[in-house]
Amino acid sequence: MDNILGFTLSVFTGFFAIMNPIANVPIFHSLTEDLDKTSKRSISKTATITAFVIVVVFVVLGKFIFEIFGITIPAFKITGGILIFYVGFEMLQSKKSSVEHIKNPETEENIAISPLAIPILAGPGTIVTAMNFASKGNHIHILIVIAVFAVMCWMTHIAFGLGEKIVKRLGKNLIVVIGKIMGLIIAIIGTNMIISGIKAAFFE
Repeated sequence: MDNILGFTLSVFTGFFAIMNPIANVPIFHSLTEDLDKTSKRSISKTATITAFVIVVVFVVLGKFIFEIFGITIPAFKITGGILIFYVGFEMLQSKKSSVEHIKNPETEENIAISPLAIPILAGPGTIVTAMNFASKGNHIHILIVIAVFAVMCWMTHIAFGLGEKIVKRLGKNLIVVIGKIMGLIIAIIGTNMIISGIKAAFFE
């Protein structure tokens, strides 16, 4: 029971750090600032559902993808760890993605699918994190990963709905600080994945 609880907390922390609903609020706000509340709610719902479906597909079919392309768990962990570390490092350096500055999208659906669902919510870092946790091989672990990610998508949807209030209450400076802390956590998670991959490749 303690192992399951610990695993659940690890999954939640990993997803929260990589997705960071609070830090993504300004991005959502800037992309939808000229739209009404109904449109914003629709975009938020579509984006979070799309992100959830994408991640679940990778979680469920991850093993088959590994087998088809001959990918080993150690290689995946090392490569994924490097990728996640890089994402965290960029956050620590306060580098902003170019998708944050996209203006005049053709349709609301375009905003929801890209850049919100992909790559902001279900980007490479999120997918790698989900597949890494799901690679434990136990069905209970896979269900926990899916359930926790569903909760994270719901939290993101709520955060997007309260976007204007969150930005006003916290202020952009505090959001930047939160983003840096999340970046540090992401970098540590990436380092742990690399260490785990090296151990699995050479010492197990």
